[in-house]
Amino acid sequence: MNTLVNNPNQQKFFLYARKSTDVEDKQVQSIEGQLDELRILAKKENLNIVEEFIEKRSAKIPGRPIFNKMLDSIERGLASGILSWHPFVSIVSC
Repeated sequence: MNTLVNNPNQQKFFLYARKSTDVEDKQVQSIEGQLDELRILAKKENLNIVEEFIEKRSAKIPGRPIFNKMLDSIERGLASGILSWHPFVSIVSC
């Protein structure tokens, strides 16, 4: 069976990087550093990245417009998952 679930190389992914604006030194990785690591991971895993989303906003306040736009794009079928940076591990969500 050769479905998208069984073959992530055929799936489309978004990269998402966010840096909090409430406390600058709380998140150690810059947006560009996050994107660099995510691009390396995507290349290593041969993942198809269709767009990169960058948000400079606190996650404490509801209503992140860039994140919501990305989720809307997924609901419309423009991608099937998100690669996002975390201090301890890069996360692939589909």
